[in-house]
Amino acid sequence: MTYKTKGTCSSQIDFDLKDGKVYNVRFTGGCNGNLKGIGALVEGQDARDVINRLEGTTCGFKSTSCPDQLAKALKEALNQ
Repeated sequence: MTYKTKGTCSSQIDFDLKDGKVYNVRFTGGCNGNLKGIGALVEGQDARDVINRLEGTTCGFKSTSCPDQLAKALKEALNQ
């Protein structure tokens, strides 16, 4: 799935969702090393667990963050 982010330095998140688990998370833009780390940490994890951990995370003065946007993307994917 491809998700266009809103309000973050990254502009897009690509990932696969198989049997409710998250795979191959790739961010376009943003803090490269940190986002690769997030992708590695959530690899193979249950999407609902990832949402519970990341949803609501903010970045500086922003009301969202790349992890929060990943949670939103996963929610959207689960609802399709």
